[in-house]
Amino acid sequence: MARKKSDKKGRKVRVEFRKNRGKKSRKRDFTREVNAGENVEDLKASERVTGRSDQTRYRTIIADTNDKGELQLDIDESECLRGRVLSAIGLNCSVEGEDGKQYLCTVRRVLRTLSRDARNAVVAGDRVLFRPDGDEQGMIERIEPRKGVLSRTSNNREHIIVANIDQILIVVTADQSTLKTNLIDRFLISAEKGGTEAIICINKADLIDPVDLQPILGLYAQLGYRVLATSIINRMGLEELRKLLKGTQTVLTGQSGVGKSSLINEVAPSIDLDTREVNAISMKGKHTTRTTQLLQLDFGGWVVDTPGIRQLELWDVIPEEVEGYFIEFRPYVTYCKFPDCSHTHEEGCGVKTAVENREISMMRYESYLRLIDENYVKADSAEKR
Repeated sequence: MARKKSDKKGRKVRVEFRKNRGKKSRKRDFTREVNAGENVEDLKASERVTGRSDQTRYRTIIADTNDKGELQLDIDESECLRGRVLSAIGLNCSVEGEDGKQYLCTVRRVLRTLSRDARNAVVAGDRVLFRPDGDEQGMIERIEPRKGVLSRTSNNREHIIVANIDQILIVVTADQSTLKTNLIDRFLISAEKGGTEAIICINKADLIDPVDLQPILGLYAQLGYRVLATSIINRMGLEELRKLLKGTQTVLTGQSGVGKSSLINEVAPSIDLDTREVNAISMKGKHTTRTTQLLQLDFGGWVVDTPGIRQLELWDVIPEEVEGYFIEFRPYVTYCKFPDCSHTHEEGCGVKTAVENREISMMRYESYLRLIDENYVKADSAEKR
């Protein structure tokens, strides 16, 4: 039986709101207009002339704190249904209730305010409580605590792409002269940061000699990651992929044109997603999938199809943390001469020595250097601001 209110008594919290509209500030040439003969009494007295903004106001709400220290609205659960967000575009969300019925929901404004530090308040995969409004509409009142997320940085804010997933299938294509292992490494870090398992999938494997794939497949397999090669042409690896997806919540991610939607169509034909050919000149994919969407598999489990990501800027990873995500560095860090060694330029670096002795892949080390350089630039920019 649903409890009417939270067992814990909510506390009063002051939250900041941004007005949708506000009075415009006085023109910059105010003095000039007065000197030119304009009547001061004709100017709007309600216009502000100070630097203080009237675009902000505060409101007191009743909220509890969850296990993660996040504020959660104290709502009447007896009037709400539980559901899962299948897709979210702006303030409109498609939510599937526990009875399998779908609702088009908007997001309560105070809920958006509590999530103002993030790019979006509600994302695909979120488990929510919503208040139904008629047969097919509703209002999302609360978001349950998330676990297993895929996120990135967008305009200095966290952009959560999908929530409540078990694993990330990192899809790259074998039809390029060189696989973008740097992007793979970024997704591996994002997966670990978000608390999910990562699987590396090299698709379109029919286009090259399987022997040429072994160095990359072997490299990540030795590091302990799950890897597989797939092809919808000769059906290589599709049965194994089907087993990996069964009974799990999996997000497929990677660049446009790597075949994410095609793979979903092959293992679950009933879904029937739109697909497009890769541009023959630029060899770049076209954005067939426009929004992140949660799709139910007929053999059990869920998959999330995402728009192509050309670049992945990691969220909340400082330079000093990067080495910890390269698991092959760990045995050699203790041999570094300096305790704060960055493994870039220092003498007596255990990691650099391991790279020279081919105990650490040069490809992975170069990926590490690019991430370090990028994160130092970001840190320096943040300090200047």
